[in-house]
Amino acid sequence: MNKIDEQIAAGMGRGLTLGTFSTGAAGGGAAFIVDIDRPQLAIGVPAGTVIRPFYIAVQVQTDAVENGEETEALVAVDSLGLWTGDGTSTVENPSNLRTDLDKGSACRCGSVFTADMTTTPGFAVATAADPVLDLELGRVVMENDEGSIAGNVTITMDILYEPDHPPYLIGPCTLLIYAGGDGDIVGAFAQVQWVEGPKSIMVPAL
Repeated sequence: MNKIDEQIAAGMGRGLTLGTFSTGAAGGGAAFIVDIDRPQLAIGVPAGTVIRPFYIAVQVQTDAVENGEETEALVAVDSLGLWTGDGTSTVENPSNLRTDLDKGSACRCGSVFTADMTTTPGFAVATAADPVLDLELGRVVMENDEGSIAGNVTITMDILYEPDHPPYLIGPCTLLIYAGGDGDIVGAFAQVQWVEGPKSIMVPAL
């Protein structure tokens, strides 16, 4: 087994889904416009904890009405700032990727933000502010072009992040997922999987 396989077997794997059965998640700012402080999903990694996201899939459904309407999905990291739980969101409790173990995570997880959240940098004299997306893991942007088709056009756009070498997201930091656009967004789905553990176990000493 590779290292991530071994960590999953040891109970260190976690998984979250966004959206319920065939109903996509809403939120993400007014009219589903992508808003930096209202993500679809936030995973706050506290100091002393490390996560390695190895699978992230996002699907966005849109009923395009006009040419030029944009739909996008973004997976990014605030590498210095920790989401501490502010804003209005749905609390998420990750499943263990070993199904004989209980749910739970050392990380704070929230979805479908309907009020602004912030992150707080871990360095001295830091104040909470909008997330700083200084590390992008994946992005897809689509602009509608209906051509000669009349009426609405239903489109599903997706992104798949499945790296050969997952980054070490060492807390304090926050993993964020955004989905939306300026058209008629129907809903968003996401599936996120990672391994997590104490820094002393997850990261070799330099």
